[in-house]
Amino acid sequence: MSEQRRYNVAVAGATGAVGGAMLDVLARRDFPVAELRLLASERSVGKKLVFKGEEIAVQQLTRDSFAGIDVALFSAGASRSLEFAPAAAAAGAVVVDNSSAFRMDPEIPLVVPEVNSHAIAQYTKRGIIANPNCSTIQMVVALKPIHDRVGIKRLVISTYQAVSGTGAKAIMELRQQVEDYVAGRPMQHAVYPHQIAFNCLPQIDVFLENGYTKEEMKMVNETRKIFEDQTIGVTATTVRVPVFYGHSEAVNIETRKKITAAEVRALLANAPGVELVDEPAKGRYPMVIDCEGRFETMVGRIREDESIANGINLWVVSDNILKGAALNAVQIAEVLIREYL
Repeated sequence: MSEQRRYNVAVAGATGAVGGAMLDVLARRDFPVAELRLLASERSVGKKLVFKGEEIAVQQLTRDSFAGIDVALFSAGASRSLEFAPAAAAAGAVVVDNSSAFRMDPEIPLVVPEVNSHAIAQYTKRGIIANPNCSTIQMVVALKPIHDRVGIKRLVISTYQAVSGTGAKAIMELRQQVEDYVAGRPMQHAVYPHQIAFNCLPQIDVFLENGYTKEEMKMVNETRKIFEDQTIGVTATTVRVPVFYGHSEAVNIETRKKITAAEVRALLANAPGVELVDEPAKGRYPMVIDCEGRFETMVGRIREDESIANGINLWVVSDNILKGAALNAVQIAEVLIREYL
């Protein structure tokens, strides 16, 4: 990363949970910011957020917000990304978008830097780079070394996803339901179709005609796009659980060539972005209470699937707001300024 040049950065959706995390990650990783422009909806105009000890007032997100901006980090939802990201790109900014708006567009790269940073070069087609879904990001970080070594034939995935993936209102709903339960009051729900406290909901996003949810098909399609391999079989069941932060995933892998659990541990011990936590006899394995605020994707419970010839099981845990969103976006921006701008 150049020490001489600094970059004008905009954060669209700055007042949201991911937007706030983007500010934190920019500061923690010492991204070379010249001007930081904070953008949000009209109701947030004038609100002040702190970046490296400096208070910065929020401005309204409009099509004219991006003059002079080099990198625009978007976490304002798909509809706003569709409306404003092309305008940002037209103004000369490179957009890193955290929504689902552009992920499957064949002209827009879908990037996890530890996995396919070479795809960032395609940003010149539209001026936009897409951040994958949070559950996809942490999984492919863990899978990349295995795929490179022996190839992946098929994935069977079960996710256990925190309510923060839905947003601030979901966090408040879970907290309120727990408080109501303790107080003996009836529990109400509005964000989710059912009570989430002390429950597991096998539905994330809407159901599609094939019986899968939109979230499940995101994992299928995004994994294949990121690995540039449409032959990988992928099936997923995504579940919302009563956890505030951190997604957990049970990942069953059928590899094209045999690999042992010991070999997988050796690969992941040195894999970028991975922390190996795999001493089950000592009670050490990845847990969401340990991942909050951490940049690393934690992997453990590595064992061979004894029901097939070439099978491996992993347990993968990560902070969905950080690596699943804000951190991944900033990492993309880091590669972008280091190699392309």
